Amino acid sequence: MRSDRVPDDLWERVAPLLPPAPERPHRRPGRLRVPDRTALAGVLYVLRTGVAWRDVPAETVGCSGMTAWCRLRDWTEAGVWPRLHTALLGELRRACLLDLDDCAVDGSHIRALKGGPRGPLPVDRAHPGSKHHLIVDRHGTPLAVTLTGGNRHDVTQLLPLLDSIPSIRGLRGRPRRKPRRLYADRGYDFDEYLRLLRKRGIKPVIARRGIAHGSGLGRVRWVVERCFAWLHQFKRLHIRYERRADLHQGLLELACNLICLRRLRTSF
Repeated sequence: MRSDRVPDDLWERVAPLLPPAPERPHRRPGRLRVPDRTALAGVLYVLRTGVAWRDVPAETVGCSGMTAWCRLRDWTEAGVWPRLHTALLGELRRACLLDLDDCAVDGSHIRALKGGPRGPLPVDRAHPGSKHHLIVDRHGTPLAVTLTGGNRHDVTQLLPLLDSIPSIRGLRGRPRRKPRRLYADRGYDFDEYLRLLRKRGIKPVIARRGIAHGSGLGRVRWVVERCFAWLHQFKRLHIRYERRADLHQGLLELACNLICLRRLRTSF
């Protein structure tokens, strides 16, 4: 998987956002810098296959795993992935492929085998784990994603997720930053947060605690579960190996960008 395996439409959007390469001293000996497109191919290889960085086949990818890791670190610290996500969401809205009126939110547990933010998973015999928190539009397009320890309650990330939604342009008028209706399961049913949502002008459509299952909200909020399935098809996200939380967050955001790009290519 060399640099030519990075799709052209992805590279055309990523390349302008990458930070410039550090200047090389005149006549400095040593190997030439690996092209950014080749390094991105290495990052995508790890994201899709889940292999350890040290096991990246340089003869296949075109660069070592350490080179790909360093570029991922630099690009994540430079904020490349959130800016790419904002641009892709704007393209989706311009193409009328984004429906921000109805959004859904949920969380998903994953095992965490290294350091960073993690806690005892209540669904996995208290093994250490992390949690992905995700908000999507009516079609399941990811709008924002965050990472916490596995023992954090879903509702604690409700407002941070809403605050993480970027200003989405693409049409005439003011950019959109919030949904009109928010769908969630009964884990988000807390009066304090319901009041805060209504104060922001968002109508909460949330299953009530203490009531038998069968509210019918699954007909709308199933898209967030499908988006989690798409995210966890990237094997590096199915189990968290990164010690640094910011790098796992960067891989999460890169996967969300790939899902948005897939949505642009074909409507699902």
